[in-house]
Amino acid sequence: MVVKGRQYEYIKIIPMLNLIDLSSNYLTGEIPEEITNLSALGSLNVSWNQLSGKILENINNLQQLEPLDLSGNHFSGPIPPSMSSMTFLSHFNVSYNNLSSPIPTANQFQTFDDPSIYEGNPYFCGPPLTTSCSSDLKDPQYKDEGVDDEDRSSETLWFYFGMTVGFIVGFWIVCGTVMIKRFWRRAYFRFVGV
Repeated sequence: MVVKGRQYEYIKIIPMLNLIDLSSNYLTGEIPEEITNLSALGSLNVSWNQLSGKILENINNLQQLEPLDLSGNHFSGPIPPSMSSMTFLSHFNVSYNNLSSPIPTANQFQTFDDPSIYEGNPYFCGPPLTTSCSSDLKDPQYKDEGVDDEDRSSETLWFYFGMTVGFIVGFWIVCGTVMIKRFWRRAYFRFVGV
């Protein structure tokens, strides 16, 4: 059994039936919602399978969970914000998935400062990774809700139209005045030294 990154081998039936290690078993599908009913679960390792879907939103029901290893699967979406309430969580690994979002920074997530536990997720950003969340991430999940590509292109068109009109009006206010008003034209050429 792998617990907190260490491998243990038990010869007898162990009294700690609060550990689940299903790593490297080619499991597919999603993690069943019913697993969150195991409130005494202390360790969960489902790494290196073919699991997909999102991390369970109510995974925070597993308040006794210390190590949680979800690495090497096909999970997508963000890390649920509710996970920050899992105060016993001491070992966490979601590397090599398709997760996306800023990495949570509240509570226990402040202690997970090893970037390798997040690597292999191209759309993660924030500490401890070097990818800044202020950059425009190209993941479709970061798309503003309610704003489609047509609205964005319309906004961009109006922006450039407004810039062009502003430049033309500003240019002719200055140059037109210099061309029409003789006094201003002479003052301008004296100032420039021509």
